[in-house]
Amino acid sequence: MSKKKKVTIVFDIGKTNKKFFLFDKNYKEVVREYTELQLTTDEDGYPTEDLAALQNWIKDNFNAILDDENFEVKAINFSTYGASFVHLDQKGNVLTPLYNYTKPMDEEILDLFYKKHGSKLKIARETASPQAGMLNSGLQLFWLKYKHPEVFKKIRYSLHLPQYLSYLFTGICVSEFTSIGCHTNLWDYDKADYHDWVYEEEIDALLPPIVPTSASINTSYRNKKIKIGVGIHDSSSALLPYILSKKEPFLLLSTGTWSISLNPFNDESLTDEDIENNCLNYMRIDGKRVKASRFFMGNEYKIQVEKLCAHYGKEYGFHREVQFDQDLYLRLMKHKAVYFRFEGIILKRKMISETDLNSFATFEEAYHQLMIELMDLQIHTITNAIGNSEIQHIYIDGGFTDNDVFMKLMSHHFQHYNVMSSHSPLGSALGASMVISNKKIDEAFLQQHYQMKVLQPLIFNL
Repeated sequence: MSKKKKVTIVFDIGKTNKKFFLFDKNYKEVVREYTELQLTTDEDGYPTEDLAALQNWIKDNFNAILDDENFEVKAINFSTYGASFVHLDQKGNVLTPLYNYTKPMDEEILDLFYKKHGSKLKIARETASPQAGMLNSGLQLFWLKYKHPEVFKKIRYSLHLPQYLSYLFTGICVSEFTSIGCHTNLWDYDKADYHDWVYEEEIDALLPPIVPTSASINTSYRNKKIKIGVGIHDSSSALLPYILSKKEPFLLLSTGTWSISLNPFNDESLTDEDIENNCLNYMRIDGKRVKASRFFMGNEYKIQVEKLCAHYGKEYGFHREVQFDQDLYLRLMKHKAVYFRFEGIILKRKMISETDLNSFATFEEAYHQLMIELMDLQIHTITNAIGNSEIQHIYIDGGFTDNDVFMKLMSHHFQHYNVMSSHSPLGSALGASMVISNKKIDEAFLQQHYQMKVLQPLIFNL
């Protein structure tokens, strides 16, 4: 009989894709499953995660692996999107839907919050969380207290989503740093404790004890000993393999719907100007701050590319084949101006009343112009995240690593840095697997797992 392979299970729960991974002891991916689950709605009819469907999917996958003769499960962990709470009563029953962080928050509740606890800017600066309603998940507890007091009174514990998934396996309620620290409005970074408002509203009583992100709980399943992790926030998890294997300071540019510049080597307090520039802090697994700046690049890119395709009569997807054209770029830079009206980006830039595509003869030309205008904002956000720290390396991961124009512009504008692209479909799952193992990794690790490629600075043939 063949020997069973020892594996760690990771449930990696995104807003859209739910992923399930098995890793062997060398963090090599053995199995990967993706699914999309139908959304449900909350009491106001707003779309939200179907928690029961998610639990069933997790349970079914877990049981299938336990029954599989090829595998011996040694550990389980969870990485999920942040800013989402599951509220439990005394008996451990779920009290509310898993409210969607895009759900609009009642203005009168927000007004009450700032009236009681300080201005928007003050709270944002102290909690390193640009103010964004439900996306600041701590505000959700305040909202429940004043909007649904009868439900609020029944809450025994409020768990961030990664910790709730862990609780399903252990029955133990905990909090951990990476979930507390991601734009929740809960944590005062300078004080290194929950913000005063949390104590004033007596919300601290609903938040379970804080444990390290690397903590795990040993349980027995069907007479098998399994180590259960306490879960991790996905952005912090995606950063972890880099932190564990790289000794020199670096910035990670994580691209997708959001473009997030993460600098684990900048622990300056945020200024008012930082907050206005959409800077925030995430938290490392040891509670140290990570300075980050973000903008809605992927979202804007999609909106604008759809318009370009319609205007030039191209099928959506045509843009993926566009290669960087040096002559086009130099010509556009000669008469640099703003031609695109951005719809989802609030960063400061020249506003124009409508997008002007008539100045461009071809799709390729307009596309290069779009990338130039997005790159201006990207340079701005990266510079903010770097601050005064000694960064020499920039790693780029996520969807835009396949975008030739974007990557060439990055190598051009950051030619004084060592810019590398990294391809890993594992994203935040790998970090979740690593955080509960005590295994040391070295510099070669990223090379093996991430197909790192150095970008060459552009040499223009003028």
